[in-house]
Amino acid sequence: MLAAMLEENKNVARQWFELVWNQRSEAAIDRLFHAQGRCYGFPDPESVIVGPEAFKPVHRAFCGAFPDLRLEIDELVAEGDSVAVRWHAQMTHTGDHLGMPASGKPVVLAGSAFIVLKDNQIVDGWNYMDLGAMFQKLRAAA
Repeated sequence: MLAAMLEENKNVARQWFELVWNQRSEAAIDRLFHAQGRCYGFPDPESVIVGPEAFKPVHRAFCGAFPDLRLEIDELVAEGDSVAVRWHAQMTHTGDHLGMPASGKPVVLAGSAFIVLKDNQIVDGWNYMDLGAMFQKLRAAA
């Protein structure tokens, strides 16, 4: 029973990264992110986004800036109602959606997420990545 629950939690995390980021599905955001779910650390380290409707504009802007974004999961670890995910993304900065002109530069971004789930939905997600350094490099390249 516990093994099945852990596998289901890992499956929800996989769906989040595949459907929301790689397939850019807003319907998946609605399905997988709890109405009062909290997203910490994205797009800024101090950010707290509450609920799918608040998350969608940030998601649209990021995907607009990096329309070829491809995220891959490097490692998943589940314990209880939590899943830890180590990931990396490859993308090209071809959109002006983040308040700076597109640079056309390729980017590799690595990060991790710690997700808490309830009833197959994300209720808390802590995100760790160095977006500041990535944006600084893109500005220097422009």
